[in-house]
Amino acid sequence: MDTPTPIDLATWPRRPHFEHYLHAVPCTYSMTVELDVTEFVRALRGSPRRTYVAQIWALGTIVNRREEFRMCLAESDAPATWPVLHPSFTIFNTERETFSSVWAPYDADFGTFHDGAADLLDRYRDSTEFFPQGGQPPNTFDVSSLPWASFTGFNLNIRDAWRHLAPIFTLGRYQEGDGRVFLPLSLQVHHAAADGFHSARFVNELQALLADPSWVGGE
Repeated sequence: MDTPTPIDLATWPRRPHFEHYLHAVPCTYSMTVELDVTEFVRALRGSPRRTYVAQIWALGTIVNRREEFRMCLAESDAPATWPVLHPSFTIFNTERETFSSVWAPYDADFGTFHDGAADLLDRYRDSTEFFPQGGQPPNTFDVSSLPWASFTGFNLNIRDAWRHLAPIFTLGRYQEGDGRVFLPLSLQVHHAAADGFHSARFVNELQALLADPSWVGGE
């Protein structure tokens, strides 16, 4: 099993920020952005690979690129980082109008990740259980999708979640305008783990990944 690596508090520039937002003023924040996914959508239209899985992989790629989005709390609220964070994502049961939550091991190779995650979508699409795989590992981050509606703002209000440092993502319905396609994305972030700078960098790196979807492949 993966184990988190403690952060060296003596040399960590964000130590005072971490301690302030974990203990003095514990808070989370959210930001909602529109990503230009025109090229991403075009690539997937010519590929048998699934859009939702590709969205999840893209999020996981940037999450695993940056330590601030892989943070957790060790003993005595000491900050640490996981070597890898795996996506946990929702699957909607259209007949029951409920959803299940499953997780897939992140793999830097999109093809490998796609095949495993697509199999989960097929296997649990009619599941009546909330967590059909049983317990999830501690090193996961959450992704949910609302493909029925677009949005310009989305906020989660989580009671007593001050120890949850992993980011939470919500995807919306595509919108088209001026020949471009846009994807609403909401990020819920613990301020002890990441500041606005880090969230903005995350969005910019994700946008760059989606703008050059040569990794989609599978033709």
